[in-house]
Amino acid sequence: MQIYDFCPTSPPDVFPSPRELRWTSIRPVDSILLPQHIVFFRDLIISTHVSTKEMPQTSTYGTESAANNALGGIPTIHYFDFQSRGRGQVVRLLLIDAGAAFRDIRYTFEEWPEQKQNGKIAEINPTRTVPVVEMPDGRILTQSYAIIRHWSRILGAYDGKTEDEKYWADAICDIVVDWRTLFISAFFSNNQKEDYSKHQQGDRKKYLNAIETHLNDSELSKKGPFIIGNEITYADIALYQLLHDESLVQDGRKGLKEYPRLVQLVDAVESRPNIKKFFEQ
Repeated sequence: MQIYDFCPTSPPDVFPSPRELRWTSIRPVDSILLPQHIVFFRDLIISTHVSTKEMPQTSTYGTESAANNALGGIPTIHYFDFQSRGRGQVVRLLLIDAGAAFRDIRYTFEEWPEQKQNGKIAEINPTRTVPVVEMPDGRILTQSYAIIRHWSRILGAYDGKTEDEKYWADAICDIVVDWRTLFISAFFSNNQKEDYSKHQQGDRKKYLNAIETHLNDSELSKKGPFIIGNEITYADIALYQLLHDESLVQDGRKGLKEYPRLVQLVDAVESRPNIKKFFEQ
């Protein structure tokens, strides 16, 4: 399975560009130092190929596991080179938490117009959007939240066990979808400075207050740090990523100082063993 995403370039005066690198060796993580923008786990096999006109930067993360067996192999993700942001990161984080290996294809903003018009994305996705995932059997998966719900059912995890749990995860995720739509509209507005400021004081506060209230009032959410209690779901990952993209989880959670229940959820997601390793590296 392969995942496509966009990735921002690293500061030229600090680290070399991924275009200048070709990592082909397999070594224990402890024995080498890698550039910051190459993400890895302990004992992780990494293969990163130089970005060319024909093939954008491609990396392989992780080693095949039982999760890959359930998924039917190693998926390939296509997305922008956004580092840790965006809907593509939602897809990655679920695989990372599950311990599944994946291929990661990241498009720079310079590469994207051609890929969207005449390249790989135009070939595999009629809507010409990312993230899009290629499965080993040739199937193409689109729509980030549909992808992680689909994988949750296949993995028998991340989806709740009872109908009440499934409903509650779906409900919170739907709220996340509504919020993200408004966030994207304001953040990428032609009048971004004014529109995003209005969003921060208006819609964002509304959704923060609403979700904080939901998590405090729900009998399921009261049982643990996650949306349905002690078990993480795809909706927790979706919510976490939106809070991250809104820059609310950085700098000691300053953006969430009025929302202790959301801080509890964020801390729980970042404490997951595989996710913790991923962020530490």
